[in-house]
Amino acid sequence: RRSGLVVCHGFPAGPWGPAAAPQSIGSLADRLAAETGWLVLTLLFRGMSGTGGQFSVGGWLADLRAGVDHLLNAGPVEGVWLTGFSIGGTMAICSAGEDDRVRGVAAFGASADLNDWVSDPRRTSEHFKNLGITVGAETKGADGWVRQFRDLRPLDSIALIPPRPVLLVHGADDEVVPVVAARALADAAAGEVELRVLAGAGHGLRHDPRAVAILLGWLDRQET
Repeated sequence: RRSGLVVCHGFPAGPWGPAAAPQSIGSLADRLAAETGWLVLTLLFRGMSGTGGQFSVGGWLADLRAGVDHLLNAGPVEGVWLTGFSIGGTMAICSAGEDDRVRGVAAFGASADLNDWVSDPRRTSEHFKNLGITVGAETKGADGWVRQFRDLRPLDSIALIPPRPVLLVHGADDEVVPVVAARALADAAAGEVELRVLAGAGHGLRHDPRAVAILLGWLDRQET
């Protein structure tokens, strides 16, 4: 029996950064598995090109729960941790906050709120379309994905995670999600997190060797 890790991608391009694209997550998972001996699972969230599903915040959280279920039931593993990049990190925080089976979470470039995405729903919908993200009719409008985005509260969720371990890594020069978001998340958890701010780094932490090294070191310190 080993430790299990679910790795969460972000949006494939645009404001959240191409470095969070799902196509690059597989290679990271391979490296993490090889260097740690953990069982590592990657997800392609619903609504992404090729999934046949439809995007929704609730659907992505359900996908994460399914990933945890799969590792615990089919692994077999003794515990499951989550890590994610960009909005994938935000989803990992929110999932861990509501699922006490998750043993810890590491989030890279995560946002403390998603208000920017709902300030102009029509523009965001067009952006989703340009990214190849499928949004179903039932998830559009004020009663659909907009409401789900507003209901997603990373600051409340992260407060529920400690004493389980939390790692927050953020680029000091992140042009998409300002570093103040990481500090807000750390404050919401009453400082019971490991916060690392990388000098000169932007939003694409997936390809920053310092960020990957920090993740590997953090995983090595987790209890099995």
